[in-house]
Amino acid sequence: MLKRIVLLALLMVTGVMSAQKINWMSMNDALAAQEKEPKLIFVDMYTNWCGPCKMMDRDTFSNADVANYINENYYAVKFNAEGQEPVRFNDVDFANPSFDPAKAMRRNSQHQFTRHVGVRAYPTVVFINENSEVLTAVKSYKGPQQLELYLKLFAEGDYKALKTQEDFNSYTLNFKPSFKAK
Repeated sequence: MLKRIVLLALLMVTGVMSAQKINWMSMNDALAAQEKEPKLIFVDMYTNWCGPCKMMDRDTFSNADVANYINENYYAVKFNAEGQEPVRFNDVDFANPSFDPAKAMRRNSQHQFTRHVGVRAYPTVVFINENSEVLTAVKSYKGPQQLELYLKLFAEGDYKALKTQEDFNSYTLNFKPSFKAK
């Protein structure tokens, strides 16, 4: 009987822990999945040396509400903005021809895809729609509730009704977060 209780407890803990992890994939895998089943793409543009990027991994991306929402509504991509992963996006090949392996854990050259989507600071999250069009890039550290605003704005399609900065300001003022802060 005790073994069954321990086994049940382990299964419950494992289920909760796995529900708190984002199902990260490569950019090329997300684009291939999008062709089969259209869905938004959420891209975490990070670098190995970026402290706030590591804080987002620890504080935001490990948050169960954030992870569950991203997994349900997006193809999630973790992309090293200074890495060497080749990307084919909208029939264009992107690479990092100046990548220096000796600098892999510190500042390196920026990937061509990173520049293409307009990323100039880290961390930045990029939202891409079902037609592989970049919707926006949101720069700087975001906590769970700060990121929730953007996740829901795009996943629920509310961004389509926003035409002016005033519309966006009103949206943010009226937004009520439901994700746990930690």
